[in-house]
Amino acid sequence: MENFTPYSALAGGVLLGISASLLLLFNGRIAGISGILSGVFTTSNSAEKVWRLLFLLGMVVAGFTYQLLFPDSFVEREDFPLSLLLIGAFIVGFGTRMGGGCTSGHGVCGIGRLSKRSIIATVVFMTSGVATVYVIRHVFGAVL
Repeated sequence: MENFTPYSALAGGVLLGISASLLLLFNGRIAGISGILSGVFTTSNSAEKVWRLLFLLGMVVAGFTYQLLFPDSFVEREDFPLSLLLIGAFIVGFGTRMGGGCTSGHGVCGIGRLSKRSIIATVVFMTSGVATVYVIRHVFGAVL
């Protein structure tokens, strides 16, 4: 964990908590990114689409802004197979659908609301992630 930065991690967590709380307070909506993105394509209500698109746009703009302000925080991966990235994205998307949400919805918002379903889903997400890293690094010997 040579890149662990507690202050930026704390700041990121505080910003996530504030944004999730504000969305719930003002819109009555859970800040689950998979649900927000899905709603862009499934809802016919224009106002509903607008806030969802603005929320997603804000995430992208914030990421680019952070990269512009702190360029040394980002290290580009070289020689990383695009096929693995696409397979991983598909598996994450499939798991998100199967789990009825993603880590932001279940982990950040659901646990904060003491939802049993979200607590179980988050435990499953985290256990699966730990097991995957263990198998890839220690069984297959790969360092990604």
